[in-house]
Amino acid sequence: MKINKLDQGQHYRPRMAFIKKLQSLVGAMQKREDGVIFRNQRLITTTIPHAIMGFDLLEWFIESLQITYEEAIHLGTLVICNGFIYPVSEPRDLTLRNDSSLYRFQSPYFWQCQLWPADDRDYAIYLVKKNIRKKRELEGYEKEAYNQLHEKINHQWDFVVMQAKEQIRAAKERKKGDRVVMEFQERAYWMVHRPPLGMVNSLEYGVDKVVDPNSPQDDTVGCVRQQIMYYHHSLNRSGSKSSLSLEKLLKQCNQYLSHDPILTPCLPQNPWISDDTFYWVLNAPNVGNPCRLRVERWAFGFGEILSDAYGLQEFHNFLKKEFSAENLDFWEACQELRYGDQVNMKEKAEKINKLYLAQGAQKWINIDGRTMGKTLSGLKCPHRYMLDSAQAHIYMLMKKDSYPRYLKCDLYKNLLINAVVPQETKISTLPFVHPKRHSNPSPVVLRNEEDTAPLIPLPSASEVSGFSSIFSPRIYRGPPAVGPGQSNAISCNPMQNG
Repeated sequence: MKINKLDQGQHYRPRMAFIKKLQSLVGAMQKREDGVIFRNQRLITTTIPHAIMGFDLLEWFIESLQITYEEAIHLGTLVICNGFIYPVSEPRDLTLRNDSSLYRFQSPYFWQCQLWPADDRDYAIYLVKKNIRKKRELEGYEKEAYNQLHEKINHQWDFVVMQAKEQIRAAKERKKGDRVVMEFQERAYWMVHRPPLGMVNSLEYGVDKVVDPNSPQDDTVGCVRQQIMYYHHSLNRSGSKSSLSLEKLLKQCNQYLSHDPILTPCLPQNPWISDDTFYWVLNAPNVGNPCRLRVERWAFGFGEILSDAYGLQEFHNFLKKEFSAENLDFWEACQELRYGDQVNMKEKAEKINKLYLAQGAQKWINIDGRTMGKTLSGLKCPHRYMLDSAQAHIYMLMKKDSYPRYLKCDLYKNLLINAVVPQETKISTLPFVHPKRHSNPSPVVLRNEEDTAPLIPLPSASEVSGFSSIFSPRIYRGPPAVGPGQSNAISCNPMQNG
């Protein structure tokens, strides 16, 4: 029985009319009579032909289109973001600058209006070429894309590498200037079609369209029927209820509440706000006796016990008693192959095959024939993702069989009973909350208080003269003359000494 499935792929671009307008504008900019000024600019040791400076582009927009400076900047940025013009010196800066930055017109072969599909195989060839030329110095997002494409199109990877090497060999036969310009054009093309994370993607066209929005509407029966099928399929699409999602989120928050060092106090003390580091000692990988919170967390999920070094060792000891420790050993070997160094990948794959997969292996694992055949076929061309199927099979086997039995065994129960429970310290629930400080009042508040305060009566003239006689400055002229029968001592009373 054949099931006709409605293809919901996006075949129509609602912004194609906008792209065609930009195409006509770029065509007017390239005219010899009244177009933009071209110059041959020298970049380090290479001459870039037909280069344009940023202020020349801005001047042409203002004079030819009779627009303001801000509108010219915005229009130039749109032309660059859509791939009709690309920057030479800073390829990731897709904006128009009013300076001497160099720009070039993109080749019409790479324009969006050509509707060339930017498939994964072409992007993989570009990354392999760049990886060979730059001696494996790809950027962060390019390394991630390289690994994802290696896993996705692994069956075509030999062709990708061969095609990349052939294009590099053909590029060496060109002149240096042409070779550099071709590299710039290809880099600008993929900067638009596969932009880095965080950059503006000009290819985002919104929701999928079942009909071409740029063409006149066709009211035939087939077209209307196709639209009805599309809308019915969209309405019947499965989705999760918000109440169930919120319930699961609340359950997880309550489960991890006591294990969050920000929402609950650390035991015995929080090492982030105190000098006591005993919290780190209790949670060290090779601690003698772990704390109870750490052991309780292993029961939250199978991934928790695998991510804890102490819990992984305890689970391995349990599997030894169950005579199934080879499953965990194989899973760890797959993790090392997947995230390890790529230099010794072939030797690691052969070692895993000899130890776990080959007939009569020392630690032979029990997997189904289909998974075993797929795994052995991947050994012909070793890569870091060739054991994913077997690793997933063993992971689910341990999660559904060995892990529940470990939580019910005496080994885990005794470890939970004998776990360390640090003495609770009296600290605030939120350690980053400080007591309220008494800040100085605002000058506005002080001025208002002075205006509303009652007036103090001024002192009388006699009181002012009395205070001034007491506190007025005096000049010391030496001791007074001593007459006959008088003492030379000075009295302690200031009124008498005056």
